[in-house]
Amino acid sequence: MKKSPIPGQAPSAGKPQYPIESVDNAMQILLLLGERSELRLTEVAKYLGVASSTAHRLLAMLQYRGFIRQDGRSKAYVPGAALTGVAFSILQRFDVRQPLRPFLDELNQETGETVHLCVLDGAAVRFIDAIESPRAVRVASRLGRSMPAHCTSSGKAMLSSLTQEQFRRLYPQEELSWLTEHSLRSRTALENEMATIRRRGYATGLEESEEGVVSVAVAFPPEPSTLRLAFNVATPVGRISRAGLEGLGERLLATVDRASRVLL
Repeated sequence: MKKSPIPGQAPSAGKPQYPIESVDNAMQILLLLGERSELRLTEVAKYLGVASSTAHRLLAMLQYRGFIRQDGRSKAYVPGAALTGVAFSILQRFDVRQPLRPFLDELNQETGETVHLCVLDGAAVRFIDAIESPRAVRVASRLGRSMPAHCTSSGKAMLSSLTQEQFRRLYPQEELSWLTEHSLRSRTALENEMATIRRRGYATGLEESEEGVVSVAVAFPPEPSTLRLAFNVATPVGRISRAGLEGLGERLLATVDRASRVLL
């Protein structure tokens, strides 16, 4: 069975003279994982055109080295700590934090709340820079953490900039994992919320990633950078009203508009 090319992934050089099929298959699995939120044994075997036993051995070796892990509940394979660690190390070399830091400082001073710079990493959001609120009662920094994108305002903001095809590759299943009782639990609900985000320009997270925390986020336009980025402002739930959320959304829209120009 001939492998279908993965959208957005093309070989960077000609085929080697002495290819090692097992290495190529393992790399193909990692590339496929970059396009989907999870993989299952049957689809890996079908994509590679190999027996299920061969696919299982490849997945077992990637799991052994920490590049993937198997979800205990669904039994699907998802990115492991080694893979996300390598990705984060590479990301640091293409550091967007320094030019965007003044805008984070500005948001922190103007709002008095905790602010983050985030990047979309498959179906997860990674917090790559943060400044905590100076207030005694505040949302703690999530710097360095990774969370399901659909459970955060930043993740939803960045997901809303994807095409339908890109989105469906990340979320092939209707059922979604969840962090709190307020988290979105279906792909349909997420798609409906993304339509609202596209219309108003900003996303909200209403205790969806952590009880007692609300946030507002705006994604950067995808053109200035190869990365999908977002700013967010997070605050304790009792400190902000609906009108306050709208005001933060407008402030973030203006800030991201200015900040995106430094990435051109």
